[in-house]
Amino acid sequence: MDATRLPGTARPDQVVAHVDIDCFYAACERRRDPSLSGEPLVVGMGYEGGETHGAVATASYEAREYGVESAMAISEALERLPRRADADDEVDTGIYRPVDMDYYESVAAEIKEILHAESDTVREVSIDEAYLDITEAVGWDGAASWASDLRATIESEVGVVASVGVAPTMSAAKVASDREKPDGLVVVEPGEVRDFFADLPVDEVHGVGPVTARQLGELGVETAGDLADADPEALEGRFGERGREIRRYARGEDTREVTPRGDPKSLSRESAFTEAVEEAEAKQQKVTTLARAVADRAGRKGARYQTVGIKVVEPPFDVNTRARSLPGPVADADLVESIALDLLGEFTERPVRKLGVRVSNLDFSAGEQVSLGGFESGAGADAAAETDADEATTDAGEPTADGQASLTAFDGESSAGDTDSAAPDDDADDIEGQASLGDFLG
Repeated sequence: MDATRLPGTARPDQVVAHVDIDCFYAACERRRDPSLSGEPLVVGMGYEGGETHGAVATASYEAREYGVESAMAISEALERLPRRADADDEVDTGIYRPVDMDYYESVAAEIKEILHAESDTVREVSIDEAYLDITEAVGWDGAASWASDLRATIESEVGVVASVGVAPTMSAAKVASDREKPDGLVVVEPGEVRDFFADLPVDEVHGVGPVTARQLGELGVETAGDLADADPEALEGRFGERGREIRRYARGEDTREVTPRGDPKSLSRESAFTEAVEEAEAKQQKVTTLARAVADRAGRKGARYQTVGIKVVEPPFDVNTRARSLPGPVADADLVESIALDLLGEFTERPVRKLGVRVSNLDFSAGEQVSLGGFESGAGADAAAETDADEATTDAGEPTADGQASLTAFDGESSAGDTDSAAPDDDADDIEGQASLGDFLG
């Protein structure tokens, strides 16, 4: 590694991972219905079964072979890939499903619990995409092995496939995660960044959308290498300050650090069994360990919590959540363990493949802790005993940093329309190969 060849990086030793779930909406539908695996699958926003309105939110790679693309009208998609339910012959037909955002958010919450367990510095940028700073936790020597293990964990515990890019900067890590999709893993070490970018099409540079790519082509800039070597003043004259910025990205220069979006809304730890377990003691031991780990993590972050919850995954991927709210925020490891074990009691005799413990409704202020005596009588007891209703396949976690699907434009491989009006920051990133809600609402 040659850190001297990395001008404009946040830190010479920085290691950034970009995690992106392949065809996320389609992957969620296949997790719920494994018979969809390998089939041309189209998930439509504003679409209802049997209708022709709406737009394509994501298309599986099999559906893309028929020319179906994100943000395409469902009516046009149906011309290219007829709906199987309407056809007499299954050949050259596809399966269409409406968007089920509640379900997708529950799956995203599972993934992001894994990511937050891997690094204390995670920046969530959309429902299926995040950056992690793994400088201290992993470093360059273990980056490739770590990324491989992470992909395996996400696939085995959640049932979806992730592509991971690792690089010295955020912009390079994002490009790296796109390079070998689907199911890709690309590591770009310091000293290799300029060579990695050199021959890439210019529209693969972070912040370059289709309109800017066309305008760059008019200037004779076809590749990232061309952009890196272009006259910065000429670029600024054509594109403003953003011209200089995309040139820096093409040169592997990016001074941004991975920063979380404000304080976390919850903290959690989870762990899977090798095989589904019915033995009560084994489940209790797992929850005890997880509860202690979560309470310790909250303590290190200076967080108190008002809600304690558990997640119980029954075979194959049936997600159950239970939570109990307290009258006010506390920091009490024994209480977290006690509540978690009490909530687990409902699942004493049921097979479980995965368990998790979460604390939420976090308070990072320095106020006084609520008196635990209030739990033992009157309204306090009623509040402490309140258990949130469970939804079989819905987690209570935060699916995205903003608590909703991304409304920003996207610049993924199946992008449609110009996205260059957005600032070329990671906030403009969206779901690879699937349209954002903004494309349908704007």
